[in-house]
Amino acid sequence: MLNRRHLRIKVLQALYAWFQGSDGDFGKSEKELMKSIDKIYDLYVLYLLFLVDIRQHAINKIEEGRNKKLPRPEDLDPNTKFVDNKVLELLSDNRNLLAESSKRKLNWMRDQDLVRKIYSDIRNSELYTKYMNDPGRGFDMDQDFLVHLFKEEIANSETLLNHLEEMSINWMDDIDLVCATVIKTIKSFSPNSDEFAKLSPLYKDPEDDEKFVRDLFKRSVILNEETETLISSKTENWELERIASMDMLLMKMAITEVLEFSTIPVKVTLNEYIEISKFYSTPKSNGFINGILDKVFLQLKTDNRIKKIGRGLLEG
Repeated sequence: MLNRRHLRIKVLQALYAWFQGSDGDFGKSEKELMKSIDKIYDLYVLYLLFLVDIRQHAINKIEEGRNKKLPRPEDLDPNTKFVDNKVLELLSDNRNLLAESSKRKLNWMRDQDLVRKIYSDIRNSELYTKYMNDPGRGFDMDQDFLVHLFKEEIANSETLLNHLEEMSINWMDDIDLVCATVIKTIKSFSPNSDEFAKLSPLYKDPEDDEKFVRDLFKRSVILNEETETLISSKTENWELERIASMDMLLMKMAITEVLEFSTIPVKVTLNEYIEISKFYSTPKSNGFINGILDKVFLQLKTDNRIKKIGRGLLEG
């Protein structure tokens, strides 16, 4: 699920908190950083569980109709295409999802009003009506419908987004990535899938990625004064106080990464932090950061301070 850019962003946020008002307890700050990353998986599990709860609510509505004292014909012979959706069934029976739900103590039991509200929105949607009235059946149709349903009625639900923001404001930076992963998960199921179908992991390489996060955070703190001096030497016409704090942090992280991570190409590091600056700093920051880092990296190369393993990793 998590790529290196998202991990860099999480470290950036942790460093911002550290330098803005840390109590000096590095171990505590590192623990909070790792917890904030792990909670992204909570959001992923909650989205999948929401689909499961929507289906269960639909099943309950069908049973309520059948148990009426004076059921109508449509109550006795309801359209069960939605609750019989093969991909929804696979999600509902998925052992890995159930295990994560139990381990993380995640469910929507206290939020059934929310489930009911969004189910009502779904039932009133053109997408749902078209799907339910289509006489066709099949796994591909069910899968395609569920992908579009998630995109249009769940991922874009203002009601659900507001609720998730109340649960954790930090999730707002993670929602796009998590929703994309949910869609990828839905698409990963096949007619041959069973209740043991795998979910997307949090890390691509847990050991390597966790080490990257911890090392980048720790080394950025340790090298703070050194990286600030390097930046200062290339901004003669700027007072450091005038440089946006986010720009400073991004440049310090980039310099730390170039000095401390021997397997990451210089060009990759430069491009990554310029891209991050487009979303987390001022409109003109990417050009400013690019110019300063180019000068710093050139000096570091000249001083033979950049040590990279592998061909082509120094270029850029």
